[in-house]
Amino acid sequence: MKTSLSSVFLFLTIFTSLQFSSILSRKLTQSPYSTSIFDVLASTNQALNALSIKPKHLQTHSHLPNSSLSLPLYPRLSLHNPSYKDYDSLVRARLARDAARVQFLNRNLEHSLNGGKDFGEVTNGSLIGDSITAPVVSGQSKGSGAEYLAQVGVGQPVKLFYLVPDTGSDVTWLQCQPCATENACYKQIDPIFDPKSSSSYTPLSCNSQQCGLLDRPNCNSGTCIYQVHYGDGSFTTGELATETLSFGNSNSIPNLPIGCGHDNEGLFAGGAGLIGLGGGAISLSSQLKASSFSYCLVNMDSDSSSTLEFNSNMPSDSLTSPLVKNDRFHSYRYVKVIGISVGGKTLPISSTRFEIDESGLGGIIVDSGTIISRLPSDVYESLREAFVKLTSSLSPAPGGTSLRLPARNYLIRVDTAGTYCLAFIKTKSSLSIIGSFQQQGIRVSYDLTNSLVGFSTNKC
Repeated sequence: MKTSLSSVFLFLTIFTSLQFSSILSRKLTQSPYSTSIFDVLASTNQALNALSIKPKHLQTHSHLPNSSLSLPLYPRLSLHNPSYKDYDSLVRARLARDAARVQFLNRNLEHSLNGGKDFGEVTNGSLIGDSITAPVVSGQSKGSGAEYLAQVGVGQPVKLFYLVPDTGSDVTWLQCQPCATENACYKQIDPIFDPKSSSSYTPLSCNSQQCGLLDRPNCNSGTCIYQVHYGDGSFTTGELATETLSFGNSNSIPNLPIGCGHDNEGLFAGGAGLIGLGGGAISLSSQLKASSFSYCLVNMDSDSSSTLEFNSNMPSDSLTSPLVKNDRFHSYRYVKVIGISVGGKTLPISSTRFEIDESGLGGIIVDSGTIISRLPSDVYESLREAFVKLTSSLSPAPGGTSLRLPARNYLIRVDTAGTYCLAFIKTKSSLSIIGSFQQQGIRVSYDLTNSLVGFSTNKC
C-alpha cells in the first residue's frame, strides 16, 4: 500500500546556489501539483529484509570504459550482516556509531583550532591523466564505523581490501601484520595485510615530505609514525609508507602514502581501514592530484552497490554550489549555504549562521561518514517548528532550480513498528553537517579544479 499525501505538501529546501527540495504529502486527494510518493509498504519490506541480506564475497573490480579510476562502493549490510534481533537494534547500533562519528569530527576540528598542526599544500604526488573509479558499498555489512565500504587493491601482487571512504579525514590506512599485541588488531573480514608480502611497500623516513604532511607525526628508529584518534576512543597507529594502490582491473598507481596500522582499536571493526578523502595535503585525492572525485551512496538497507570515482566528469544535470575553504582547517569539505526554507517560506535564520567565522568555527560540511544531518540547536528548532506547523496544511513551494529529495531521504525508519523521524539532529556545536542519509541515491561530485560540489539524482 502506498501512502500519498497530495493535499498537504512539505517542501524542505536547503538553499545554496542550488536548492534541495523535498515533498511530503499526507492525504489521498487529487492535486494539480507533482508530489513525492512515500511507499510505506516498500519501506517496511526493505527494513525487514535488511536483516536477512546475505553478504557478498566480491573479488573483482569494475572498470569504467573511459579509463576513469573507479572503485566498487557497497553498503555495509551487503558485505557483512551481523546478527541483530530486530530492526530496532540495527538502527540503535547505527545511531551509536553516528554519534561517535560526529564527536570525532568536532574534536578533530577543535584540536586543529586550538593549536594542532594543520596541513599545507601538497607539492608532489602521483599525476593521473586518466580518471579512476572504485566500487563503493555500505559499511553496515563490514562491521565498520561507517555505513559504506569501497574495494581497493593494495600492493604487488594485488590483494583486495574493503576500506571506508571518508570525506572528513585525510590519512588512508589499513591494518597490518604484525599486530603490536595479541589484541592490537580488531577482527576484519579480509585477511590482515602483510607488508612483507608486497614488493612495492616502502616505509617512509621521518624527514620525508609525506611525513611532514601528517597532523601529528612521530618518529621511531628513523621511520615515520602516524596516529589517528576518533571520537569514541577508537584509534589507529603505525608506520607511514608508500604503496601501490589499484583501481579497477588495470589502473595501478605507485608510491601513494598509506598508513600501515599495527595498533588499531574500535570504530572500524570489520573493514580493513579507511580511505582519506578530506581536503588535506596527504589525503588520497590530493596525493593523486585528482581534478575531481565523486560517489553515490545506495540505500544503506540494500544489497546493491555503486562506485567511488576519481577524475570522472560531473553529470551534466548536476546542481552545483561553491566549495568553501576554511583557512584554519583544510580537511573538511564545506559547502556554501545561505538559508533553509520549509513550505516555500524561508526560515528566519541569518545567512551568517552557516558561515565560517574568523576563528574557523561554524560552516556546513558534506560528510560521507555521518548518517543523520546535524544543525545547531537554534537552526534545528526553527526547522522542526516549521515542519510540525506545516505538515497539516501547506501550499506547494514554487519550482525553480531545485534538487527534490524523496521522503526516504529525510524520513528515517527507526523500528519495525513503522515509526519514522525527521532525519535531522540538533547539535551544541557550531558545525553543521549534511549526512549520508540525505545523500542516498544522489551522486555527489567534487570538482576540485573549480571548487564546486555537484548533486545529481539517480546516478548510482
